[in-house]
Amino acid sequence: MKHQDLIGRMTLEEKASLMSGQNFWNTKAIERLGIPSIMLTDGPHGLRKQGGRADHLGLNKSLPATCYPTAATLANSWDKSLIYDVGKDIGKEARSEKVSVLLGPGLNIKRNPLCGRNFEYFSEDPYLTGELASEMVKGIQSNGISACPKHYAVNSQEHMRMTIDEIVDERSLREIYLTGFEKVVKESNPYTIMSSYNKVNGEFANENQYLANDILYSEWGFDGVVVTDWGGNNDRVAGLRAHNQLEMPSTNGITDKEIVNAINEGTLDESILNQAVDHLLSLIFKVHLDDKEPLQVDYNQHHNKAVEAARQSIVLLKNESNILPLKDGKRVAVIGDFAKNPRYQGAGSSLINPYKLSNSLDYLQGSKLNIVGYAQGYKRMGGKSSKLVQEATSLSKSAEVVLLFIGLDESTEAEGVDRNDLKIAHNQLELVESIIQVNDNVVVVLSGGGALELPFADKVKGIIHTYLSGQGGGEAVADILLGNCNPSGKLSETFPLHYSDVPSYSYYPGQQATSEHKEGLFIGYRYYETANVPVRYPFGYGLSYTTFEFSNLMIDKFTVSFDLTNTGEVAGAEIVQLYIEMLDSRIFRARKELKGFDKVYLDPGETKRVTLTLTKRDFSFFNPVINDWEVESGNYKIQIGSSIQEIHMEETVQMDGVSPSIFIKSEFPHYSIADVKQIPDSEFEKILGRRLPSKHWDSNKDLGMNDTINQAQYKNWIGKLFYNSIMFFHFFFKKIGRPLTANNVYFIINMPFRQVDRFTGGKVSKKNVETLLRWINR
Repeated sequence: MKHQDLIGRMTLEEKASLMSGQNFWNTKAIERLGIPSIMLTDGPHGLRKQGGRADHLGLNKSLPATCYPTAATLANSWDKSLIYDVGKDIGKEARSEKVSVLLGPGLNIKRNPLCGRNFEYFSEDPYLTGELASEMVKGIQSNGISACPKHYAVNSQEHMRMTIDEIVDERSLREIYLTGFEKVVKESNPYTIMSSYNKVNGEFANENQYLANDILYSEWGFDGVVVTDWGGNNDRVAGLRAHNQLEMPSTNGITDKEIVNAINEGTLDESILNQAVDHLLSLIFKVHLDDKEPLQVDYNQHHNKAVEAARQSIVLLKNESNILPLKDGKRVAVIGDFAKNPRYQGAGSSLINPYKLSNSLDYLQGSKLNIVGYAQGYKRMGGKSSKLVQEATSLSKSAEVVLLFIGLDESTEAEGVDRNDLKIAHNQLELVESIIQVNDNVVVVLSGGGALELPFADKVKGIIHTYLSGQGGGEAVADILLGNCNPSGKLSETFPLHYSDVPSYSYYPGQQATSEHKEGLFIGYRYYETANVPVRYPFGYGLSYTTFEFSNLMIDKFTVSFDLTNTGEVAGAEIVQLYIEMLDSRIFRARKELKGFDKVYLDPGETKRVTLTLTKRDFSFFNPVINDWEVESGNYKIQIGSSIQEIHMEETVQMDGVSPSIFIKSEFPHYSIADVKQIPDSEFEKILGRRLPSKHWDSNKDLGMNDTINQAQYKNWIGKLFYNSIMFFHFFFKKIGRPLTANNVYFIINMPFRQVDRFTGGKVSKKNVETLLRWINR
């Protein structure tokens, strides 16, 4: 141990006290031994340091900071150097505020587009996720502080997130859900990692021996600190055994006593605690900032970087008749509340108080366009208004082009709640239909954190998706529309035609006890491509104001090179993508997988030689029988394209390996053709290697500390009253237009009873909670 002498001078109680927070955001200090406190705070896409009363879900305002595009937006840039720079800037702001650990980035896989927190995550693809998240971690940590990749692992839904059991087979766990974390650990050496709330195959993630001890620490060589998600501790002693060194926030010593008692009773070896303290001390002394010179932040410069990040991430989805960019003097009507009051970030723990905020309307009005007017068009939070529609429609008649700003409002995407569907609000869709009846030249500007159903896509001339583009999104959108910047973003997720096309449509989210990952490997494009399901926009798709040509493909072992030429009339960037497809595989697998990419900037007529490097791992599948990666012998297509469906060049290479004896197609008739929407339990159990647990709560069983307030609705009148009272306040706050408060109330519904005394610091004691449970269980 690095700090053996220091640990030897501590009492048992002092050592245990370091294992949980001093308050909501800080670790404990031991002044007599010179051990300082450090601060951890939120920061997936900007610093969220709360100046007053603290809360986890963003209810209370934080100090001003630069609000960068969310991870879902940045991922559309496919630009590793840009994401490194954004991470560096966020880390600099954190250090300037004496924040030692920045809680981000989030890199959970977008298993299903309804996940309410998808806007915080990079992609449906684990390779892209790992590559981009690694760069953000490097950027953050270049400031001498710690990044904290999250949420480890398999956090795929917000509903019941503190108790849901994510049931996933070992191959899918390794190839899909852990790959990004593995890349981050091995390529960027994060000092901390945050565990997730949920269970994984029956064990809570923060006390999961297999995930933590066997994989994270032993196999991958992680030597940092694992911190719980806020309130994410179940059994503190079990968590400590699984290398969960730090529990946050403070529990007023409640769980510290559990550690001391376990050691005194002989159920926990003190050496485990000593090792945990050693890990935590290494982190504290590495990132402690009180004795280091503060960094000065140029917030105007950071705003400019936020604008540039948004420019590089906005995706041009449709540009019929080259309606964009708009030419000077064009008579343009600007319609939609989001043009004036942008939807630029998500809600919850990532909610930033922006240093400044731009909107598109101001920049368009200051351009050389002839703006004939602005109309709100719709009520932001839903609800009909014939007056607003009439005003917008009337204005549209006088314009040559209509810029229509629509998308998802603040209540639809947030931590703690999942989306109900992929639809844009009905009042906005009615507005679209009304406007296209009076004007043929409509350009839709979308806002939202992910995939959407777009029933009007064939009826409008242009579509750009801004995602959630941060505080500089207004400038960036205007620059794209005016042609000051050539769009270069490409989708890091698939847009289905309808939600019913999503592979996990019929069993997502898990409603009660479990969430069954029956689709296995077939998430996102892995499903659509393999099952030949048509989509609205494929993975990797995005248009440009220029054109590119691919040529001269050469493959030398693991090195792939080719020429890329800008054949258009304006400068631009192409995101080149490398996919691998195995021919005549014996095992079920995705038809093709992303294994390389680069963003290449070219002037008109310019040619660059692009080189991408592969590894043996890129051709491998995970074999749980031997607990290792294997290459199947055979022929593999190396494909170079500008999206997964637009392949420009390909060449076949032969790889030596094994002839698999597991996952044979003939033994898995549904998985062999990616027919996973109605997968039989028997076939899922076969790849799982065990029987499925019950997906339902036992309503006849008494509620215990690990059950949720949600379940009280199934008990006696006291339980029903308790549940319905909380739900009343949730709907009340939503009705009066306070979605953030409503989400905080809903957070309570999914909270286990065990967390009540810990979250209140003992103000509502464990004894009080046990008394309430006795009343509910009568």
